[in-house]
Amino acid sequence: MRSLKVLFLASAIAMIAYACSKSFLDKAPLGQLDPSALANKNGVNGILIGAYSLLDGYGGAGGDWSAAGSNWVYGSMAGTEAHKGSSVGDQPDAVPIETFRPTTTNYYFHNKWLLVYDGVSRCNDVIRTAALATDLTQAESDEILAEARGLRAWYHFEAKKMWNNIPFVDETITYGAGNYFVPNTADAWPKIEEDLQYAIANLPNSQAEVGRLNKYSAEAILAKAYMFQHKYSDAKPLLDDIITSGKYQLVDQFHKNFDIINKNNTESIFAAQASVNDGANGNNGNWGDVLNFPYGGSPGTCCGFFQPTQYLVNHFKTDAVTGLPDLDNFSSSDVTNDMGKLSSDAFTPYAGTLDPRLDWTAGRRGIPYLDWGINVGNDWIRAQSDGGPYSPVKNVYPNALLGKLTDASFWSSGVTANNINLIRYADVLLWAAEVETEVPGGSLVTAENYVNMIRTRAANPAGFVHTYIDPSNPEGGFTNTPAANYKVSNYPAGFFSTQDIARKAIRYERMLELGMEGHRFFDLVRWGIAAQEINAYFPIEFASLKIAYISGASFTANRNEYWPIPQNEIDKSNGTLVQNPGY
Repeated sequence: MRSLKVLFLASAIAMIAYACSKSFLDKAPLGQLDPSALANKNGVNGILIGAYSLLDGYGGAGGDWSAAGSNWVYGSMAGTEAHKGSSVGDQPDAVPIETFRPTTTNYYFHNKWLLVYDGVSRCNDVIRTAALATDLTQAESDEILAEARGLRAWYHFEAKKMWNNIPFVDETITYGAGNYFVPNTADAWPKIEEDLQYAIANLPNSQAEVGRLNKYSAEAILAKAYMFQHKYSDAKPLLDDIITSGKYQLVDQFHKNFDIINKNNTESIFAAQASVNDGANGNNGNWGDVLNFPYGGSPGTCCGFFQPTQYLVNHFKTDAVTGLPDLDNFSSSDVTNDMGKLSSDAFTPYAGTLDPRLDWTAGRRGIPYLDWGINVGNDWIRAQSDGGPYSPVKNVYPNALLGKLTDASFWSSGVTANNINLIRYADVLLWAAEVETEVPGGSLVTAENYVNMIRTRAANPAGFVHTYIDPSNPEGGFTNTPAANYKVSNYPAGFFSTQDIARKAIRYERMLELGMEGHRFFDLVRWGIAAQEINAYFPIEFASLKIAYISGASFTANRNEYWPIPQNEIDKSNGTLVQNPGY
């Protein structure tokens, strides 16, 4: 099966007009292309591939790490999982996002806005241009429209998570019609749902080309939209259909979800596709995560951003007897870290038991870091005082793939062929567990079983981080000896005895399974516990690592759940867009 990133190159001529595209408020969408030239099957597909190409957050208006499809800034950094990292003065506009002191002129917000509405614009171009094409069968037209509307829903959903009060822009909005000042006072959820319902009804169960939406990925997106609205009864049949379809299953080892070689596996429901060394100078790679590698002469050669928090790391502690997490007291003591130490200083690693997913999520001193060697801690950190002692792992490539599945033409080796997992099957199972916990008459036994499916996979010894056969030659392979004291077990039958216990365990499991994948902040908001969780986190994290810029940081309820709408978009809207409360 071909990847959409490869197909994107074949459609490059059709997409040249998008090189300078802007948001719907900046420029007429149809003014960017010649509809008569593209009103055919190949032209419409070229525009559609251009719409897919923005899923990674790069390549259109505003696209860079501030708009990354991984949402590392807005989902993980703002969600207690990561510090900005690097040094406090590098990318300073990210600091007020992490500390919840945002301003309406922060360019990160503007870039994200431009990117998602560029995606919307491209989807609308597909819909308008397809209506002019005469060589499309009805079935082909229906499927193209289903993909375009499914993607349009996704981009609006991304905006909805960020700003809540957003304009929904459909194909009837054009410069020529003079109706391009679209208010943000109507709830966008019904139109997002309508697009996804159309997509589900008109998409095939499978696609020949990797990366395209199918019926089940559209169901997953709609189920997610329902989860955000607490429409659990509406989400349940969609999730049940995905699970019973047999199309998806957990891969046998957790880390294969982040291994470039194993991308688009049976767990991948929806992913932003990436490719490198294809003549695009890295532009088709996972550009949004280019900063998120250890610092200096280490993997990625740049730039030391996106450092896991001590708070996240502490979640992975388990009981030495039961193998279960302490859902209430996980931060009563810290997993041992080398904060403030040099690589030449003595260091005693944590001796307690840990969930093995930790070392595929946070790089820590003394543990093998893929095939790069034993993590040396401070030597790979730009400034521990600004980001702490840990490094990201999930987005990092093995040394053996340097220059092969990283782009050799790019200014760093941080542009990789690794997809961004937007929705994977583990996410669906955890939503399904949550639904069983929340719907009237739901089954706590079923919820427990779904969570235990994920924990069973985590407990597979083949998926642990292991020691090197020869530490001086880390590419030479691994032993069968675990690199740390790993112990993780299933919840015993009946543990989910009440809704409160089940709810707490499911929410905790999402952090263990999906940590550093850009979901946490949005989860906290949809659960209604963002203020409680984040305000508890800041003093705990400061006590552990003494990172100065988070001292005194706090989350303001009924304000910080959503970010400020970029002021320059309000200024350009002729008074149509209304700022979010509190800004």
